[in-house]
Amino acid sequence: MTSRHPVQVTGAMLALALLAGCKDMPDVIKPGTKQVAQHGYAGVGMQTTYDPDDVAKTAAYNQAPKPLPPAPPGPPGQYKNVQVLTDISAAEFGRTMTSMSSWVAGGAGNCAYCHNTANFAHDSLNGQPIYTKLVARMMLRMTRRINADYTQHVAGTGVTCYTCHRGQPLPNGLWFYSTENQVLRHYLDRDDLRVQSHTIEPNDGNRTAIRQTYNTYALMITQSKALGVNCTYCHNSRNWASWEQSTPKRVLAYYAAAMLRDLNMNYLNPLQPVYPAGRLGEYGDAPKAQCITCHNGIYKPLYGAKMVKDYPALWGAPGWDSIAGPLDVTGKPLYDGKPFTAPVPTPMGAKMSAASTTATAVGVDMAMGTTPAPAMPAASPVPARTMP
Repeated sequence: MTSRHPVQVTGAMLALALLAGCKDMPDVIKPGTKQVAQHGYAGVGMQTTYDPDDVAKTAAYNQAPKPLPPAPPGPPGQYKNVQVLTDISAAEFGRTMTSMSSWVAGGAGNCAYCHNTANFAHDSLNGQPIYTKLVARMMLRMTRRINADYTQHVAGTGVTCYTCHRGQPLPNGLWFYSTENQVLRHYLDRDDLRVQSHTIEPNDGNRTAIRQTYNTYALMITQSKALGVNCTYCHNSRNWASWEQSTPKRVLAYYAAAMLRDLNMNYLNPLQPVYPAGRLGEYGDAPKAQCITCHNGIYKPLYGAKMVKDYPALWGAPGWDSIAGPLDVTGKPLYDGKPFTAPVPTPMGAKMSAASTTATAVGVDMAMGTTPAPAMPAASPVPARTMP
């Protein structure tokens, strides 16, 4: 009998050590007071439980910077080789560039991160393309696209460069190709995520497989972690598939997935020939976004701070309303309540080939609305491995 005591004592000490370590483990429910956010009907467990310590840490990282003083009104500036921000005044243009330096390049005034400071109109330096400037140009188009056309997801909150970058050149959560079963590919070229089986055994009308079920679960977990919520933030667990019993957040998530596909396929992935080799993935693909890239662990990026209302250059529209979002020249909301035209999905089971993901420099020129070299010097070809 005495021989068991050391084991019991050791087990007790291990349990105490584990409990003591819980305070530093964000995925473990810790002792103490909790904060509960209810998402659905009372009494059905549709809620998320937060630890105040974790909330404080997350809140510290998700504070929006104060906007720069407004620029005086004025006509659109006269520019040379400005291809996106052509509809704002020179004062607003300078204000936007200063803000972007702080949001992305590590500090206001770091113009050389994107520009040839000897000639700001040039897209090259020492005979080489300035890839950061070319990428920034596409990102401005993408930001305007989100704010003007994806109000079903961003509404009047909108996005700015800071929403993702947080003062750093590379946002969080960028991803690259890894394997053919990579769950994040559903943010790009896969349309077989939803699993709805109506028969026990597979047949011609039921092609649902265990792999699809796993992929669905894995992707949902990435979304939950990205937003700092659990499954009941969008779903009623008594009937996962039911839209009627889901929360309105599920609709927002649906539009978010469509938005990410559009951004990855039409703005981020085509930049592959612009990036230097060190910015590409193992298979030579460009970095792509996912939910955590914007959300950074909270249900609304920057807790819903409406930064974009202070930056007309990023609207992609004549006006902005903090509720409705983009406005037309008459002051009416551009969004009329009709769903946007979602990107056409790739047929089920299809794989992204190396040819379709390796864009040409001319293709990127067309996407940016620019002209071929010398406006955008051709990037050196980067050997790419066969895509999974």
